[in-house]
Amino acid sequence: MLVRIVRMTFQETNTADFLAIFEASKQKIRTFSGCLHLELLRDLDNPAVYVTYSHWETPEALEKYRHSELFKTTWAATKRLFAERATAFSVAKIDEVTE
Repeated sequence: MLVRIVRMTFQETNTADFLAIFEASKQKIRTFSGCLHLELLRDLDNPAVYVTYSHWETPEALEKYRHSELFKTTWAATKRLFAERATAFSVAKIDEVTE
């Protein structure tokens, strides 16, 4: 499993537009083949910073999504709203402590 983390800083006046884009696309992203989990998080110290946290079956599943029309249109609309360039990275889960 691959975990994808994307940190996005928006112009403060554009956060509502971003939330509307996320609302319209979140189910499509979550049900995209290979997507196992999707969360949207907000930085408590900076309300213009949002983070998406997603789990993907394989790196290939993430790449298929990143080359899809869904990603291309969603990302094009989202990145217009940025105050600075987004930071994205993928990690592999090594361990999970549940209790």
